[in-house]
Amino acid sequence: MRTGDPLPEVGDLLAALATGLWQWDTATGEVTVDAEAARLLGLPTRCAVLTEARVRSRLHPVDWNEITGVIQLAATEGTLAEVRIRIMDEQGHVVRIVRSRSRPSVDPVRKAYKLIGTLQEVAEPAPGTPAGRRAVTGDWRRSREAFLLDAGRALAEARSTEEVLRVAAGLSMPGFSPDGLAVFGVSGDRLTVIGHHGQPENDMNPFVNMPMETDYPAAEVVRTGRAVYLSSPEQYRSRYPLTWPLAERFGRRSWAFLPLTVAGRTMGAWMAAFAYPVAFTPDERSVLTTVARMLAQALSRAGAAETQRELTDGLQRSMLPVLVPEVPGMAIAARYVPTGGGLQVGGDWYDMIPLPGGRFALVIGDVQGHDVRAAGLMGQLRIALRAYAAEGHRPDAVLSRASHFFHGLTQADDDPADMRFATCYYAEVDPATGTLESARAGHLDPVVRMADGTALIRATAGGLPLGIDPDSDYPTTRLALEPGDTLMLCTDGLVETGGHDLHSGWDRLRVILEQHDGALEELADALVQAVHGPSSHHTTGPLADRREDDIALLLLCRQGEGCGCGDSPVLRTPLRRTMLTVAQAEPERIATARQHLRDLLHDWPSEEQRDAAVLLLSEMLTNVLVHTDADALLVAEVTGEPGERRIRVEVTDSGDDLPHKRRPGEMASSGRGLMLIELLADAWGVAPRGDGKSIWYEVYESTDPEAGLGPGAEGGPEAA
Repeated sequence: MRTGDPLPEVGDLLAALATGLWQWDTATGEVTVDAEAARLLGLPTRCAVLTEARVRSRLHPVDWNEITGVIQLAATEGTLAEVRIRIMDEQGHVVRIVRSRSRPSVDPVRKAYKLIGTLQEVAEPAPGTPAGRRAVTGDWRRSREAFLLDAGRALAEARSTEEVLRVAAGLSMPGFSPDGLAVFGVSGDRLTVIGHHGQPENDMNPFVNMPMETDYPAAEVVRTGRAVYLSSPEQYRSRYPLTWPLAERFGRRSWAFLPLTVAGRTMGAWMAAFAYPVAFTPDERSVLTTVARMLAQALSRAGAAETQRELTDGLQRSMLPVLVPEVPGMAIAARYVPTGGGLQVGGDWYDMIPLPGGRFALVIGDVQGHDVRAAGLMGQLRIALRAYAAEGHRPDAVLSRASHFFHGLTQADDDPADMRFATCYYAEVDPATGTLESARAGHLDPVVRMADGTALIRATAGGLPLGIDPDSDYPTTRLALEPGDTLMLCTDGLVETGGHDLHSGWDRLRVILEQHDGALEELADALVQAVHGPSSHHTTGPLADRREDDIALLLLCRQGEGCGCGDSPVLRTPLRRTMLTVAQAEPERIATARQHLRDLLHDWPSEEQRDAAVLLLSEMLTNVLVHTDADALLVAEVTGEPGERRIRVEVTDSGDDLPHKRRPGEMASSGRGLMLIELLADAWGVAPRGDGKSIWYEVYESTDPEAGLGPGAEGGPEAA
């Protein structure tokens, strides 16, 4: 063409350059190609309108996925989209490689892309050449940075050595990916294989426990701390003739051995082997070096975490007891769950101590803190409790001595700001009678699930946590387990985990206790699952920011019909009972007694009858505290089948004066107690005893929620 001649048409010019034109509209799913573009795609050489599926069938699947990502990125950045595409024939063989350059535009209304671009054939690069190493996008630097970011994230998330090795084996480096990997460590003066990928297990045996003086690249890297790059088998053979026969059978063409260095110390070596020649350009060495540094950090973190877990798990296992496998008439289950963070070791513990005469003691407690010191104090306190129990002391004396011991143990610390205390519940159990003599030091009250499934928090007398006051007293409380009853002892982690307080946490556990019909071990798993299982994420408590806590759990069942511990089917017996002492100095326990009675009547159909029963109980207990100098003993019992049940409430005291009905005036502030009982109870009475008296009342179940109360009563407690 001479100067001044008109320029050729664009189509003619592109055809002369073997460049095709194409247009793709993702909204319609149509791709328009000219004759040259159709030829490059392996289709008949003519202009055509093709479907996306027709075009996609001609492209390599990996390249098709790459195209969509590049287009979105180019549309966002407002740049050209450049990709290298492998064209496939009907048999799935690569027939050519083409380069596409296009300008994508976004249609916000249809939420689609529209692209106009070119296709041009390029020579197929040989593996290991700069063109072969080039990323599909044609941007080596951007692909390298994206790869390193992704690799760093994946290695940072790996929590064990096995996970780190799995991540390393799955790394796909931009433009050159090794097909064989091995990680070497150091044990004394020998080289060990931590893990490998790409070769059979037995083929690595010659490299295991290799002396550090061996003429092997990985050993040299560990000795010198410098990387070794071998671009060809000839290089490998000339530099390491002694170990070349070991590596020759793998059929690799290039090798890179890099040091794994942490804090200036070489802890091992990483080998990346390639099935094709690699020149190891500065860019490639930079990528390999960066990956080796990240791999070393990940292996160091994983190794430290595994060592820490092994240490803490072993420490905790050594401190937790082995429960007596069989106790006649009793079944026992226990669980310990460390907190999810930190050292996973803390001050929670439980214990079972054999005592003379077939009896045994159950202990559960929590030393303040979630660290190694808390675990150490817990171990010493547990030993002291065992010693005091072995000496034959009663529960109150055991805790008193333990408090004095723990106070001296923590006072001896040089840091007054790190004072510790411990909560504890200690109970001596007589399997023959099912009775428990217990003492409590600031710990949670025990829970009893009766044979019919009703669960109650048993209020017990208690004192200060251990270690606060060395001279603190710990009163004892006597409990009796009926056949089929289950006792639950736990630390506050079981109740408060998940942001719950004591009230909302108990509501969550109560559902599990009352509805579970399985064996004791299954019940223990269900309670832990309610706190740590998937369902717990949907029942977050009001204190969502509360730190998670360790969990210690003890379950003791007096075997009987309905407990689920034996081979017999679960049959709920219609008996419920609770006992409680209200001392003159503890009038606040009247509220606890009212709550106990409400719990006993939780499924009573008539709300007015429940309110009336609670009102009468409050009146009877208050009369004992006001008109006598004695303590009050409450015994409440529900008997009968549903629909025909009755509640009998009896309050006993040691006073000699019998109550009698009076006719108080309108302005009188007292004297109406027996009148209320007569109006609201179905039956009642006063019974003198050898030492004191008891007053009782009964309420018979009515299936009508609006039923009247008592003989001839109208309107319930308000009317009375």
